[in-house]
Amino acid sequence: MTKRKIVLIGAGSVKFTQGLLVDLIQSSESWEVGLVDIDPQALDTAKGLALRMVQHKQADISIQASTDRCNLLPGADVVTTTIGVGGRRAWEADVFIPRKYGIYQPVGDTVMAGGVSRAMRMIPAMVDIAKDVAKICPDAHFFNYANPMTANCMAINKATRAKVFGLCIGVHGIVDSLAIILGAPHGEVTALAAGLNHFTWIYDLRWNGKDGWPLLRKKLEENPGRGGYFCEWLFKHYGAFPAVGDGHVMEFFPERFPDGNCFGRPIGREGHFESIIRSDDASYAKMQAYAKGDIPLDDSMFRKGSGEHTKLLAILRSIEKDSREVFFANLPNRGAIPNLPDDAVLEMTAVATGRGLKALQDPDFPDILAAPQLRKIAAASATVDAALSGDRKLFVEALLMDGSVTTTSIAEKLADELLAEHKRYLPQFK
Repeated sequence: MTKRKIVLIGAGSVKFTQGLLVDLIQSSESWEVGLVDIDPQALDTAKGLALRMVQHKQADISIQASTDRCNLLPGADVVTTTIGVGGRRAWEADVFIPRKYGIYQPVGDTVMAGGVSRAMRMIPAMVDIAKDVAKICPDAHFFNYANPMTANCMAINKATRAKVFGLCIGVHGIVDSLAIILGAPHGEVTALAAGLNHFTWIYDLRWNGKDGWPLLRKKLEENPGRGGYFCEWLFKHYGAFPAVGDGHVMEFFPERFPDGNCFGRPIGREGHFESIIRSDDASYAKMQAYAKGDIPLDDSMFRKGSGEHTKLLAILRSIEKDSREVFFANLPNRGAIPNLPDDAVLEMTAVATGRGLKALQDPDFPDILAAPQLRKIAAASATVDAALSGDRKLFVEALLMDGSVTTTSIAEKLADELLAEHKRYLPQFK
């Protein structure tokens, strides 16, 4: 039986590679896995872990590894990107440098000054990868997981012929969380969603076909905060529930939280972001220990867990069988949501068909939900143009359009400091 081939670009990702390997092993299918990372140490860690996991379960999976993706892309059926240019240390700078200017970010990987800065590093690398995919394995299913999701995918669409779909577990996770709040058994709650990645409106929620909003409102009134205080506030005022959690969603409304405090909780101040970094550093250290054999493998690490990887195989099976299962994915709007721009990449309800992921059309998406999305789409477009051109003036303009920077003088100082900090990752800026 011919093995299908999947290539993971950015295989040094802390959690994704291990999680996807668990899914591949549990599938009992034959796979050829290509691991790519430009960091030799990260690649050795990913390869060592993969080989140990496959051997432990005697899975019919072969492992290849290379720092050059062009060595592994030929013959690929599936390509995934999980890269993070500059790694966690560059991510820290995206958050810590804006703090000096009074800009507080809980996450800093999508919008606000940190997200715009991250896009300057990510977009050139993602465009180069996409060009190689389009040239070497044009028929492969190409899925991006790397942030900033919206800007990365918009840039690929603008600058290449590659057909990319963005995947994020966020909306799926929030729907599952809302089902728990409702008290609904797993699988009985369905939803419709549309918006930008990390700020996607769940605008229809049903439990066995019945409107789930009245019961959700009652449950949240009885026990406020279970869905996040800011997300619940938006739900109360807009009639739709935002994904994916206060930390991400509040970054799309920096004018509401200029001091980093969200309803009395300092999740944008010192400590919250640092805990994310500590957790990721610890996870990577554990991954290294597994890879080197310092920690013995046990069956607990092969249990199917949560994470970005969890829907990939299900999507691939639905595409292969044309079973038309419903997921949430990031893809070009192209009229699916008529009151948002056609060329915007939106996270939408999508059907996995034999022709790929197709967005569900919805002409009734409320204008009140579209309004806060429009300004962020414009900012994402400016961010893409700045990253592709290497134009400092456009970078400054993108920072201003995002809304977290309120004066031109601060935007210029911040842009110069970020450009200097990340100079080695920004060849397009001269």
